Amino acid sequence: MDREASYDGGVRRAHPSAGLTPDGRRMQVVTSYTRRGSRLTSGQQAAWERRSGQWLVPDAVASEGHLDQRRYWGRAAPDGLVMEIGSGNGEVVAALAAERPEANVLACEVWRPGVAATFLRLEETGLTNVRLLALDAVWVLEHLLRPGELAELWTFFPDPWHKARHHKRRLVTPRVAALVADRLRPGGVWRIATDWPDYAEQVDEVLAGEPRLVGGRTERWAERPVTKFERRGLAEGRPIADWTATREP
Repeated sequence: MDREASYDGGVRRAHPSAGLTPDGRRMQVVTSYTRRGSRLTSGQQAAWERRSGQWLVPDAVASEGHLDQRRYWGRAAPDGLVMEIGSGNGEVVAALAAERPEANVLACEVWRPGVAATFLRLEETGLTNVRLLALDAVWVLEHLLRPGELAELWTFFPDPWHKARHHKRRLVTPRVAALVADRLRPGGVWRIATDWPDYAEQVDEVLAGEPRLVGGRTERWAERPVTKFERRGLAEGRPIADWTATREP
């Protein structure tokens, strides 16, 4: 199972429920992300100290059974809950959350420098409707959100896991699509983008196989800012594919 340095200097696990084998060994959990460095720049460290107590949902939420929006945002948002899986350095979530002041926005990211960089972006924009959570996003969907609770879900440029033996680690799978369909409210939207053609084929198949999600490939979503991942893909000649899948009533 993936591990990374904790925020207090020990060892933390982004996936809360690995469990144990009958002989007492920790079970391996397949995740869609991998271990990354946790060292912060001086600016990121300062932002962490200023904002983590306010904008970072603590890992202890895993034991609460539900992500209480009133507790962590101070309100039940008129436009509901929006979630980004793999928010990185906050480039997308800061831009899109600014267009949704009446939504509570949850950014799931296990990379500590990315969380700190997001704090800096939120400070620059003056946003107060975004919270960060450093737990496995699929686990969060399954264990901390209720059916019909999500208004939107964003999954932009997930790790493609190129090798065939690693395809099981890809985020967009039939299991995850079924979970997303359950957590989206009627009319809720899942937006996806990738720059890898073989992953795009998988996304096509997964969405076509989930009857509660209607839609498919679309033109590029104009609201989505061009990130470094998209710029890299374009520079290397890869086509960018976008999807919009809507939860049927």
